[in-house]
Amino acid sequence: MAQPNTAWDHHPEPLTVTSAPVPEYGSGSLADLLPTLAAGLGVPGMTAAISELTPADRNCVFLIDGLGWEQLRAHPEDAPFMTSLLATSRGGTGRPLTAGYPATTATSLASVGTGLPPGVHGLPGYTVRDPDTGELMNQLRWQPWTPPGAWQPYPTVFQLAHKAGVHAAQVSSPTFENTPLTRVALSGGTFLGRLTGEDRMDLAAEQLAAGDRSLVYTYFAEVDGAGHRFGVDSDTWRGQLMYVDRLVQRLAEQLPPRSALYVTADHGMIDVPFDEQHRIDFDEDWELSAGVALLGGEGRARHVYAVPGAANDVLTCWREVLGEQFWVASRDEAIAAGWFGPKIDERVYGRIGDVVAAARDDVLLIASEREPKESAMVGNHGSMTPAEQLVPLLEVRS
Repeated sequence: MAQPNTAWDHHPEPLTVTSAPVPEYGSGSLADLLPTLAAGLGVPGMTAAISELTPADRNCVFLIDGLGWEQLRAHPEDAPFMTSLLATSRGGTGRPLTAGYPATTATSLASVGTGLPPGVHGLPGYTVRDPDTGELMNQLRWQPWTPPGAWQPYPTVFQLAHKAGVHAAQVSSPTFENTPLTRVALSGGTFLGRLTGEDRMDLAAEQLAAGDRSLVYTYFAEVDGAGHRFGVDSDTWRGQLMYVDRLVQRLAEQLPPRSALYVTADHGMIDVPFDEQHRIDFDEDWELSAGVALLGGEGRARHVYAVPGAANDVLTCWREVLGEQFWVASRDEAIAAGWFGPKIDERVYGRIGDVVAAARDDVLLIASEREPKESAMVGNHGSMTPAEQLVPLLEVRS
């Protein structure tokens, strides 16, 4: 089986902005998946960016939240069916996709559903500043509430496919049916809510068969939840991996004719030890907090918003304090390096931090007072390391 590009495992010194392993936007990122499938279905305006994939009349994407490429490869005994499919990843190359930066759920789901990189769809982090209000906007929970269509104005691939006569459907938890994130990232066609994983698999197979051309999406969240709470090698996490492996097999065995099932994820995850060496507390560090008006993002992918006139000083300080463990960039440097994609929409520019910090080492920049729940998580993600960034694209065809 082919191995990921070794460039992802190389740690150059010092941590210059351009040494960060930028996602494969335009050829092998999550944002390229649905446009490639839709192009194969004849949807106007879509481009088959992932050249290794062969078109199918009926396509299903099963996204497993939190199951990175490295975690799957490290647990073959817990996921025998998906392990047997590793050689099929990315059109039989045995290679992973990249999530996009930051490797976090809201950003990745928006990339999947819109087919656009973060710099265009405009969800470039877990929490980002709303330039219109000056407040931090949590893009996963959509707090404070912000008009979804103004925040992310582009149509989803499902909407474009439905308009082109493709049978489009999402099969997920009923909880997600009317959320703003679903609206801006995954709406279009029919939403079908089912509580159990088994029911979702059965219904996804039915929806595939419901059209001569079909585009179906289904989702499983619990691997991510177990990783955050207990860690990615805990018994609880392994139990969820075993369960979702059976779900994948259940769906694969029900595929109607002329179908392709793609199993992927929104990000991977790493466990970070609970000690001062690995968890740097922003709320207790006067150097890092000096000149900072808002701290956004998450522990491994920070957006830092400076008070007026302090951006250069904040950048200098963060590089001095964190530069051996984090890639630390100014907003313009991160954009020029392509972290958020090849282009940035004007409305998105101010959402990106004056300073952007992405962890290379197994460290977190927590905020124990302002983010107590996030600071207590065992498993974390967000940055551009292989453990977080690489995701599978397993394939089953009928």
